[in-house]
Amino acid sequence: MRSLLFLFLAAIALSAKPVAPTTKSTPPDTVYNNLFTVGIGSGLIGGLYDGFYPYRELKKHGDFGLGAPDKLDGEIMIFRGKIYQTQHTGKTFQVEDRQLTPFSMINFFHPDITIAPHKNLDKAALFHLLDSVLTNTNGMYAIHISGKFSYIKTRAFPPVQEHQHTPLADMLNLQHFFEFKEAQGDLIGYRLPVFMDNTNISGYHFHFLSRKKDAGGHIIDLKAEDITIEIDTLDSYTIKVPANKDFEQFDFKKNRAEDIKSVERGGKH
Repeated sequence: MRSLLFLFLAAIALSAKPVAPTTKSTPPDTVYNNLFTVGIGSGLIGGLYDGFYPYRELKKHGDFGLGAPDKLDGEIMIFRGKIYQTQHTGKTFQVEDRQLTPFSMINFFHPDITIAPHKNLDKAALFHLLDSVLTNTNGMYAIHISGKFSYIKTRAFPPVQEHQHTPLADMLNLQHFFEFKEAQGDLIGYRLPVFMDNTNISGYHFHFLSRKKDAGGHIIDLKAEDITIEIDTLDSYTIKVPANKDFEQFDFKKNRAEDIKSVERGGKH
């Protein structure tokens, strides 16, 4: 009798599915380890700047991420469920849910790995350290870096007109750069594999948000002083494509690999 009861309980245990952790801010059916992308990365690089997806919907798919605002007015940082925009003027503020984005990446952040380097790192050394930890070349990783930075350089683009499609690489001279010394805050970013190029942006991609939430932008350069690194391994991604004429007529056959590199590093050198 006892053996039959044991087998019955074992069968129940084996058939039970693991349930993802939930909090007050996330619904019970939340999809974890999934990167949700609005728009197409190469489309943004090539000039698809008009917002089409509201932030209120975006927040249903995550609490951590980055992106671009409507008409390209600056940069977007998504941190702890709130969405911030740094404009080309440097002004940084929390955006309204009804506003739209043409391109954003977001996920529910639950770190699998935590690292405290305990040493000063420039951008190249930081990426080298991350590469030594993220050994799956074709893996998808969300990365949160918090702490003190002796130097941070960010950028933001000015807004464009509606339906203006000048490629980003042709507007590099319009970038506004911001430099911060002895800064504290958070880097919000990803390392994505090459097979996600064009839909997303492969390699490392980080945005900065100051601790006071009054400064930010796309990372151009940095020197880390005392940081903690948290890494969330992702295993799937979803893309929401626009449903408008600009997207339907956009030329995705053009190779924009060099343009993407230029835009990411803030120049063509």
